[in-house]
Formats: sequence, C-alpha cells, structure tokens
Amino acid sequence: MSTKSIHKAEYAILLRHLRDLRLAAGLTQVGLSTALGRPQSYVSDIERGERRMDLLQLRDFCAACGSSLSKFVSKFEKDIA
Repeated sequence: MSTKSIHKAEYAILLRHLRDLRLAAGLTQVGLSTALGRPQSYVSDIERGERRMDLLQLRDFCAACGSSLSKFVSKFEKDIA
C-alpha cells in the first residue's frame, strides 16, 4: 500500500510553495482569506497541512496571490525534480 500524500516529502514542499506564494504577493493570511472570501483559519489550515485543497481551490489560491495555476505547478515540479 502506498504512503498517503500528506506524509510524503513532496507535500511539505507543496505547503512551503503555498506559503511562499502568499508572502511573495505581499499578503497576510488575513489578506488572502479576505480575497478568497474565507476565514483566516482556512488559509492557516491549508498552510499547516490540516486542510487539503482541490484543483479549483488551488487555482483560486494562486489567482488571489496574483499568479496562475500553471505557473505555480511549474515551479513546484521544478523544485521536486
């Protein structure tokens, strides 16, 4: 049986990339959560790995940070290679 993705090293890299994306956009967790129309705890839970996102939520996260999903995935793939 394979290891759950949340326990893989790549997942920690994903979480770091999400936080770095927010910080590079000059957003606090509160600022990003406001842009997403969600409570601050939503962003905190995502960044701590307590909440997983689907593809559409990831796309919204990227857009709220002024980036695109494809750009985010490209950087992520490069970092884990």
